Amino acid sequence: MIKRGTILIALGCVLICAAAALSGYNLYEGSRAGSASRETVTYLTQVIPAPAAQTPETELLPPEETEIPDYLLDPSREMPVLHYNGNDYIGTLSIPALGLELPVISEWSYPALRVAPCRYTGSAYSGGLVIAAHNYKAHFGDLSALNAGDAITFTDIDGNSFSYKVAAKETLPPTAVEEMRAGNWPLTLFTCTIGGSYRVSVRCESASELN
Repeated sequence: MIKRGTILIALGCVLICAAAALSGYNLYEGSRAGSASRETVTYLTQVIPAPAAQTPETELLPPEETEIPDYLLDPSREMPVLHYNGNDYIGTLSIPALGLELPVISEWSYPALRVAPCRYTGSAYSGGLVIAAHNYKAHFGDLSALNAGDAITFTDIDGNSFSYKVAAKETLPPTAVEEMRAGNWPLTLFTCTIGGSYRVSVRCESASELN
């Protein structure tokens, strides 16, 4: 007859092996996602137009002769997308404090989140842009390390740049969908904690509003 202690030891070994296998798989998935993001960002930065440089001559132009971006004329317009490797991208996200340059997929789905951060809801034009990503080290795994005042930049496919600064951090339950959208924040970044028990949410204000 097998002793109870022997069964418990065997069960413990199985659980340890399962945890190690899961950890190894997550590391593999994170590495793969990081490689995909770097490749996509390299491509996007090559094709996204650079912002028009201000010169003394253009700064002196009267307002009626200054080109106004389309999104300012119509903030409700859909954000343009660029198709690459099976996904539609709305732009890139730069988080210097974490050393991250990431592409952003237009619409979120579980398969898409394994490739890159995704727009969860909202728009950079009309506000309330919410971007979700997995807690891979190469994506939003270090999101909780951001501090108030850290700079974040989103650049759309047309080359328009939107500057933000971290204003607050929240920890929300995974079912708090309305709370995630609440507060009229121009930009929110969020990811799940390991195990998915909570969501780490970083709320951002437009940089101009904090000056």
